[in-house]
Amino acid sequence: MSVSFSAWTARGRGSARLAAGALVSGLVAATVLAGAGTAAADGGTAPGHSGATATIDGLKTYGAAVIRGAAGDTHVSAGLFEMSVEGGGMLQTYCVDVHTPTQKDAKYHETAWSGTSLGINEDAGRIRWILRNSYPQVNDLAALAEKAGVRGRLTEQDAAAGTQVAIWRYSDDVDVDAVDPQAEQLADYLQKNARDQSEPKASLTLDPPAVSGRPGERVGPVTVRTDARSVTVSPPADAAAAGVRIVDEKGAPVTTAADGSKIFFEVPEDAEAGTVALTAQASTTVPVGRAFVSESRSQTQILAGSSESTVSATASATWAEKGAIPALSARENCARGGVDLTVTNQGDEPFTFELAGAQHTVPVGGSGTVTVPLNEDQPYDFTVEGPPGFQKRFTGMLDCRTRAAEVGTTTQTLTAPSATPLADTPSDINLAATGASDATPWIAGTAIALVVLGGAGLVITRQRQTTSED
Repeated sequence: MSVSFSAWTARGRGSARLAAGALVSGLVAATVLAGAGTAAADGGTAPGHSGATATIDGLKTYGAAVIRGAAGDTHVSAGLFEMSVEGGGMLQTYCVDVHTPTQKDAKYHETAWSGTSLGINEDAGRIRWILRNSYPQVNDLAALAEKAGVRGRLTEQDAAAGTQVAIWRYSDDVDVDAVDPQAEQLADYLQKNARDQSEPKASLTLDPPAVSGRPGERVGPVTVRTDARSVTVSPPADAAAAGVRIVDEKGAPVTTAADGSKIFFEVPEDAEAGTVALTAQASTTVPVGRAFVSESRSQTQILAGSSESTVSATASATWAEKGAIPALSARENCARGGVDLTVTNQGDEPFTFELAGAQHTVPVGGSGTVTVPLNEDQPYDFTVEGPPGFQKRFTGMLDCRTRAAEVGTTTQTLTAPSATPLADTPSDINLAATGASDATPWIAGTAIALVVLGGAGLVITRQRQTTSED
């Protein structure tokens, strides 16, 4: 089931109408109703996607665990997953949603906690402490066992299982124990000693991801935020025809940047109205504790270890000679149960649009944020149109609650994979040494009845006005 929103341009300059769409069962649909000569938007922009993108390879180092429930005990596998990063690199992760199955070869992207169940979990900081103080960040298992008071030998499988069990106790609020005594002792130690820690910063992001201005100006700035030593900045693929250059505040061309660098789109004075995007790319280790989500409803992951990996981010610029000149960006906001759509206007006329029958205006030099309310686990696809030729489409799926939080734990039926012989991790991968297997997906979730919506609305949750946008 999918929620679809439609959008179209009003006849007056600077106006856009965004209307609630219909529910479409079994598919993702986006209908763009535009004025004559306006083409439908191609492709889609996923809110807030920057950093690493990876494909899950499966559960690689794990042991056994038991979830206690009113309907009886459920046996599951607990441990480390591995992911292959697009562009190069490997990640190790634990899951933070025990009752949601992992989809084979699902694609994941790095995201802020606010777009996941971690964003509404007051214990998310304790989970990060567990990650930083256990396996694989601590790969001296003898020292870890001694510190945790583990009696007996602690294997990699025990360490991975014990760490995952401790995480589940905070992420899913479930009564879960590790089967192996050493793994259970480690889990108890980690749970008891976990302390709140702050959310890690993104491996790479561009802030803001969308800017606007007039021809003949340097449109921006866009600030680079990264822990990488250096970032490669690639100009827009179609910038040559428009003559757009990527420069610093002094007008010097920019091909590389660092954390805190401010970059601009230099638009020729005679350029026709348009929009282009640049790409920033770097190689770095992704910070422990970063969240990874998939739009295929594969269980949310949290980063436990990273090799040197490729990360990227994009930013766009829109310009016009006169009228409203909007810039739009979006991010998933689990605290508000939807997608926050932020609109800025650097034109010489207000940007007016209608939502759910109410008209709203972003003044010249101002900004406003709209929350598009969405149902849990529902794909979304909506397009906003502005002045003639301007379109911005957003797609994704909201995944803000663990399955345990949605329906409880008593109705779930989980199955664990059969253990297979472990193979060595390639020595040239800069990860803590682990065993690995070709285990099949380790849990299978039961079907959950989809909630049928009577209609989807768009609601303004807050709007602010400023005289300038930094």
